[in-house]
Amino acid sequence: MPSAYLLVAHGSRDPRPQIAMEQLAKLIYQHKLQNPSKTPLTYKDATSAIAILEPLVDIAYLELNPLPLHAQIKQKCDRALACGYDKLQIVPLFLLSGTHVMEDIPQEVAKARQISNPKIAIDLQAHLGTESGLIDLLTRQIAPTTAEVWILIAHGSRRPSAKAPIENIARKIGAVSAYWAMSPKLETRVEQLIDTGYKKIGIVPYFLFAGGITDAIFATVDDLKIKFPSTNFQLIEPFGVSTELANLIINLID
Repeated sequence: MPSAYLLVAHGSRDPRPQIAMEQLAKLIYQHKLQNPSKTPLTYKDATSAIAILEPLVDIAYLELNPLPLHAQIKQKCDRALACGYDKLQIVPLFLLSGTHVMEDIPQEVAKARQISNPKIAIDLQAHLGTESGLIDLLTRQIAPTTAEVWILIAHGSRRPSAKAPIENIARKIGAVSAYWAMSPKLETRVEQLIDTGYKKIGIVPYFLFAGGITDAIFATVDDLKIKFPSTNFQLIEPFGVSTELANLIINLID
């Protein structure tokens, strides 16, 4: 059963995440073009030559889109069917299993199944945060630095179980955790580490792409540099678009 692919992101008024999503989709398209499925759908034209379906990789957004997600999915299903596909794999590009991943997206997918052509199967895959390779990618990002200790900072959620995944990731990369929207805040963690005697502190934003929150984190770090001039702060960029990140997404759909 040949598959088309739909990458689902949160949506943002900032244009940078959308540009990054388009670049990421292009990388996955190129990979699929160079490495077609082992069992691609084929047909014979009038000259008996074999033709293979071109990869189909689309993007949709949960919020800040004129259409609700289920309507976007239906549109992608119609396009996939017209191109010769009979399966659409949906990959939520979310790093954590919050309300969007656990409730909102599955509900939208269920609505899409009700209104889409039954000739196409809609498969909801695991969200990106389940890919274990993210830890290796984080580890490689911080490896060239000289920090003595690391702070992993995520957005944070009021859900009781929301902290557990971040705490687990922080332990795996040898960091302590902090949150943008809840305690412990970045400033608190920095003060604790400085009081402990650390002079070189690395900060890792656990975000997929640059945006408004990462800009605010960077501005906070600039303020901390002024407040603690004898401390060396080393700030890592969010994951961003890379072949490594594209490969992690491909692992989820292959």
